[in-house]
Amino acid sequence: MDLHPDYYKELEKYKLVTTKKNMVNDRFYNGIYERYINPVLTRHSIPLFWRYDLNPVTNPFFEERLGVNTTMNAGAIKLNGKYCLVVRVEGNDRKSFFAVAESDTGIDRFVFRDYPVILPDTCPEETNVYDMRLTQHEDGWIYGVFCSESKDTSSNDLSAAVAAAGIVRTKDLEHWERLDNLKTLNSPQQRNVVLHPEFVNGKYAFYTRPMDDFIETGSGGGIGFGLCDEIEHAVIDEEKIISRRRYHTITESKNGAGAPPIKTDKGWIHIAHGVRNTAAGLRYVLYAFATALDDPARVIAEPSGLFLAPHGGERVGDVSNVTFSNGAIMDDDGKIFIYYAASDTRLHVVTTDVERLTDYVFNTPEDPLRSADCVKQRCELIKKNLEYLGR
Repeated sequence: MDLHPDYYKELEKYKLVTTKKNMVNDRFYNGIYERYINPVLTRHSIPLFWRYDLNPVTNPFFEERLGVNTTMNAGAIKLNGKYCLVVRVEGNDRKSFFAVAESDTGIDRFVFRDYPVILPDTCPEETNVYDMRLTQHEDGWIYGVFCSESKDTSSNDLSAAVAAAGIVRTKDLEHWERLDNLKTLNSPQQRNVVLHPEFVNGKYAFYTRPMDDFIETGSGGGIGFGLCDEIEHAVIDEEKIISRRRYHTITESKNGAGAPPIKTDKGWIHIAHGVRNTAAGLRYVLYAFATALDDPARVIAEPSGLFLAPHGGERVGDVSNVTFSNGAIMDDDGKIFIYYAASDTRLHVVTTDVERLTDYVFNTPEDPLRSADCVKQRCELIKKNLEYLGR
């Protein structure tokens, strides 16, 4: 079998990327989590046989035929001892698709399975799919909830789109069953929808993000919560807003759920994203809050400010100044992996543990919402510390 000489050069580059060990970034410290020097996935992590025609007869110049632009926004789950990511892969043609990448460590050496995810093509109007959240539900299935995007045929604007929450389920991340898209009777569009991992009052529970149109939330007040009787034809009659958008905060423009919530002894911990507008455009950051174990719609802790934002080179990419997460894994020993995309371009991870994350969520003070009160809050901390230091 003949191969182009440049194939071997590119193969060596690919091997370096997929075998490189990741290291904690010691220059960063906040006591809450560890950041790492390298992304866990980039477009260079994509196998060559996904991008090139390897036959020199039909590709004599070894040109890239189906390029990949970005790897980002991955759902996450641990399955059969492997850390598995269902990654949003965006081709050079702007279309996104899902692909499973696996690692033994959770922080490096992720390798994609031979083929991307093949979703049942049951929605003829669907143009694009992305940002899958994975939930290991107590009913025994792994569910994937993702954005199903279609052209808004009621508008002459070529960029006008309609967002719906698509639902699939699987047992192995290989074979997928497509269910009906989620219907929310009081919300025209839905994105960033997450399935709660347990039944609530005998029903399936979803975290939603009500939207009036594809980009603007409009009257949507924040992250919602709703129940439905069945998952195969999921319909939510009523959405209760549990994490509200607020003026002059990190959630002013919009917010949305991230990964399925992490269950702790004190409550369900949520890692969500908040968006505010700036002179340079929208800025996406992550924030955290907790809801009650006996009532996942009741918020019991809201630490002030952002949990994670893009740093350094993470701020630059296809859509700069963006941090987005829709996947997290908690090991049996309490170690937590939170996967996040930087600037819609590459995928990173931070690691923490249930003790530190719980301490952060429940002991960080809430946002007092006014500058004068924020200064007062900070001065109280300073005074306490100076007294402790004997000054």
